[in-house]
Amino acid sequence: MFASYRPILSLLRGTAFLLAASGLHSLLLPLRGQAEGFSTTSLGLLGTAWAAGFVAGCLMAPRLVRRVGHVRAFGAFAASAAIIALLTGLIIDQYVWIALRVFTGFCMAGAFMVIESWLNESATNENRGTVFGIYMMVTNASLMGGQLIVAAGDVTTASLFMVTGIFFCLALIPTTVSTQATPKPLVGVSLDLRALYANSPVASAGCLLVGVANGAWGTLGAVFGAEIGISTAQIALMMSLAVVAGAVFQLPAGRLSDRTDRRYVLAGAASAAAAIGLLIFVVGARDGTTVIALTAAYGAMAYVLYSLAVAHANDHARSEDFVKVSGGLLLLYGFGTMIGPIVGGALMDRMRPESLFLTTALAHILIAGYTLLRISRRAPVPVDERESFSSLPPERATTPEVLRLDPRGDAGGGAGEKDAA
Repeated sequence: MFASYRPILSLLRGTAFLLAASGLHSLLLPLRGQAEGFSTTSLGLLGTAWAAGFVAGCLMAPRLVRRVGHVRAFGAFAASAAIIALLTGLIIDQYVWIALRVFTGFCMAGAFMVIESWLNESATNENRGTVFGIYMMVTNASLMGGQLIVAAGDVTTASLFMVTGIFFCLALIPTTVSTQATPKPLVGVSLDLRALYANSPVASAGCLLVGVANGAWGTLGAVFGAEIGISTAQIALMMSLAVVAGAVFQLPAGRLSDRTDRRYVLAGAASAAAAIGLLIFVVGARDGTTVIALTAAYGAMAYVLYSLAVAHANDHARSEDFVKVSGGLLLLYGFGTMIGPIVGGALMDRMRPESLFLTTALAHILIAGYTLLRISRRAPVPVDERESFSSLPPERATTPEVLRLDPRGDAGGGAGEKDAA
């Protein structure tokens, strides 16, 4: 049994180093920027720039990979990311960092697409679900591991930037020496807003707004922690536990949504995330343990919303359209992550650090309100016609290519179009 998964181990090792580097760099930059006195608005723009580059990479990287091949393209993406990480340690300037983050996002999208297409090619119909699950565990663990490394170093020196560059280079080794056959050329990604909205208005609006909230928190959560005075180790733990809580809560939320109208679960989780965010804003806690507990509860609610929205959209789509629909929603999510850090950073600059959660609360209130409105307009999909809920990898480590690895993308046939929600 183990032998059947041996071909993908080198790819997963490369994935682990790549995501550890990405997690470390994404937490290191706002912490160092805050220590250097950069404005919160400019730190928010780091997230916006990364998201813009990532979306551009999802759209443009397939052409580059088709031209030079998977191995050369991956080498170029990982090496470029390493160079950028080292440059951000050498040049401490907020405007340079914002520009470089665009290229980092582009490189990450391209590298992820190469690995995901390779895994998809290596998986069989029999083990596709297991491969997808293993990939999810590796992505979650690596991102969190990279973030926790920040606690072991000094963000005011260049050492952690050097470690980031080393990890990006280490990602090259297992992937470039892999004996796996080169996969088929990447398929281009498109975004048809009209078709997405016609398929499911709730999922389309929801993914955009989830992107706003998650983009604000993912980019500025570390800045919030630094500004309220908790330690670097506590900040790293806070960011990691929020992701862990979201990953753990996906199972009960998903099972509940399989038994009832998913939109009630989506609205309930969004309302709970909004309530917790407003509580954090009102309480204004400065104790590390309290803040970590509150943000973990926030993450448990906030990080299930994207998977619920995608599952709801696929309940209304034909099974053969799974990749197209999910890929389009991922791009909508990406556009949302460009907006959230700008709004959150501006509010934090003008008010107090907890204002970050006003941004997330507004997005979550809009999700809940619009979802409840749509419930009154459309009947739910019958339980026996729904797709089973499936967790998705962290959105900041996902490209449309991984959706071809999801077993739901191989479902045959479908019952045809269902009514839009």
